[in-house]
Amino acid sequence: MLTIRCATCKIKLWKYNKLGKGEVLRCHKARITKMLEAQERDNAIYCPCGNRVGLDKGSYWKMIKKAFNSSGLKVSKL
Repeated sequence: MLTIRCATCKIKLWKYNKLGKGEVLRCHKARITKMLEAQERDNAIYCPCGNRVGLDKGSYWKMIKKAFNSSGLKVSKL
């Protein structure tokens, strides 16, 4: 389970179930387990501080690499 935070103000945005190794390039909406402070508007997802964190691509968010930080454990695929 990863915690996604804003890179600017460090507010927790959501909890995400990441599968596999590698970077967080996309956040699939079905794997978001808990939305915390994130705000959806204008086909994007924002932090309350105004920082745009990702773009809406239908079933997932395309993440902006330098706009967020993640911490926690990733689940390895079998």
